[in-house]
Amino acid sequence: MTRTDDRLTDEHRARLIAAGVEPERLEAVDWRRMDGPLPSWWNDLGNALYAAEGARLPDHVVEALTTFYFRDTVIVIGAPLDQLTSLLVGGDEATVFLDQRVVLTAGEVYCGPGSSVVLHGPLVATRSPVVDARNGGRVVAAGDQLWAAGVYIATDDMHRLEDAATGERINPFGATISIGHHVWLCRDAVVSGHVDIGEHVCVGLRAVVRGQKVPSHVVVAGSPGRVVREGTTWSFGDEP
Repeated sequence: MTRTDDRLTDEHRARLIAAGVEPERLEAVDWRRMDGPLPSWWNDLGNALYAAEGARLPDHVVEALTTFYFRDTVIVIGAPLDQLTSLLVGGDEATVFLDQRVVLTAGEVYCGPGSSVVLHGPLVATRSPVVDARNGGRVVAAGDQLWAAGVYIATDDMHRLEDAATGERINPFGATISIGHHVWLCRDAVVSGHVDIGEHVCVGLRAVVRGQKVPSHVVVAGSPGRVVREGTTWSFGDEP
């Protein structure tokens, strides 16, 4: 892909901010529209792909991304995402923002119609993270994230679970997931449904945070997740 001289439009800037992108991140980087090897229908249907200097998507990711038609989608990438496995859009009006210093090793990102995925940097996912937003749902992660192998983040369960007597849906639909600054998601952690995780949080090994509000400065463990320690923070280092 090559960067053009076209800068981020005011319309797309407003849309990204509405999706949860921090305005200062949009101001700090010279985002330019990308051209090629995108198919001819990409621009004809109102889609836009912007990138920072040096940012790129692997050829196989672009090929899979453009397999099916969709319109009015905005994708912004800030890093060389050479280790990304897939970035898929499931329909019209999806919004994806992958900031500078976002590393998704063997990562999979899915964004459904009218949905959004916003990942601020720095964010390091060590292996095989899955980020899935659908049914108008949103995933927004602040910066300074560490995600261990096998992290799974999904707004919805992808299938309807309902009460047999009333027909009422009882699992999440179009949920919002907000992950605060400086959060450590340990190996195989699951975050799903309407979730609000505060700052300086550690979500433990194989913990399940679902439909919960997690305060700042705590450790969460278990399934369902519960606070097991308060007044904590964590460090990237491993000192005694």
